[in-house]
Amino acid sequence: MAQTQTQTQTQRPCSSILDSLGEEIVRIIAPVSICMFLVVILVSVLNTKSPFDPSMASIVTIAYTETTSDSTWDKFLGALLNSLAFVVVVTVVTFVLVLLFYFRCTRFLKLYMAFSAFVVLGFLGGEVSLFLIQHFSTPLDCITFSLVLCNFAVVGVLAVFMSKMAIFVTQGYLVVIGMLVAYWFTMLPEWTTWAMLVAMALYDLAAVLLPIGPLRLLVELAISRDEEIPALVYEARPVNHGNLSPRDVVQRRLWRDRQRRHENSILQTDYSNTNANSVENASSNPNLNDNSNTSSGSYSYRNLVSVEEGRARVQETDSDLSAPLIDRGMNVQLGRVEDATSSENLLLEGIGLGSSGAIKLGLGDFIFYSVLVGRAAMYDFMTVYACYLAIIAGLGITLMLLALYQKALPALPVSIALGVLFYFLTRLLLEVFVVQCSLNLLLF
Repeated sequence: MAQTQTQTQTQRPCSSILDSLGEEIVRIIAPVSICMFLVVILVSVLNTKSPFDPSMASIVTIAYTETTSDSTWDKFLGALLNSLAFVVVVTVVTFVLVLLFYFRCTRFLKLYMAFSAFVVLGFLGGEVSLFLIQHFSTPLDCITFSLVLCNFAVVGVLAVFMSKMAIFVTQGYLVVIGMLVAYWFTMLPEWTTWAMLVAMALYDLAAVLLPIGPLRLLVELAISRDEEIPALVYEARPVNHGNLSPRDVVQRRLWRDRQRRHENSILQTDYSNTNANSVENASSNPNLNDNSNTSSGSYSYRNLVSVEEGRARVQETDSDLSAPLIDRGMNVQLGRVEDATSSENLLLEGIGLGSSGAIKLGLGDFIFYSVLVGRAAMYDFMTVYACYLAIIAGLGITLMLLALYQKALPALPVSIALGVLFYFLTRLLLEVFVVQCSLNLLLF
């Protein structure tokens, strides 16, 4: 029987995360592109109608408020101070969330996230809607506007924090939330915006990869408790809870269920083998009494229990974080107790915090991607195209690194680095080259 199972496992083709990586990239690129496109439209339409107001972003400009009369060096130092202050605030808030989650204040965290989503959809969405109504001179009474806005915000909160809602509705509201927050960040001063983007990319790198990083601690705590983190996370693929096809490995907590079923099958096999050996020993030694059989059975049961406990300790010790966060996507790498095929299958099926088989991307990544493209849209559309391609390339590189190393990776650093680099290269070099070619009627 064991040989037959080994042959079956050998004949079974080994799947790789690279087999479905193209589909995963497309499902992530589509919402990110939509969010960036909407922010570019808002910036292009409302840029002249909504100048920067320091009261709108007091946290980001807490250390320095940029003015046109300031020198370049003053703007640079002020932008560094603002970005440093913003990162400190974000770090403190994240550690507070870790403490609340550690003390099992999950309901409070969910209420806080729901309130944050309502504020973004209700207040920020209302402000942007008023800008659009004024810009296009749309006749609308205040009562209708208030009712529509209130229903829009309430339905958005229910869609984001209720799993029974249709998945495309949830995804749509998450994209809208990211778009609204990103648009308000584009209203920051230029130097502060670029410094904040670079600082957040570095913070994301440290918070995910360092052992004492707040995001890493939060993820490891959630994995150890087998709980979901109440956060605004976009899921690239819908989570089906029933009627799964052989290719749809999207069951929640799949890696834990598979692990437990695998352990139970091993224990049942060992227990049956032990009973068979006991029966053979009893038949070959008829002089053994019932007491010896009873003690032998209890002894084998104690051995099985100790083996199960030892296996659980080894797996818990050797488990490691292995997917993009973001959840920013999160996952657990199984220990060395599993065989190679089972471990690979469980890793493939366990991507994401809830082991839903989907790559998850934190809404903060949506926001800062869109902020970079929105800031580029304030200059010209050539930089928008360059920054968009750079961000998508960085996201693809991050997913490829995920498939290669099977480790938790932040989604911001590569994309933000490429986006900032391409922005300044396009603005300083490519634009001059294209303009000169156009003036001299040169085509390539």
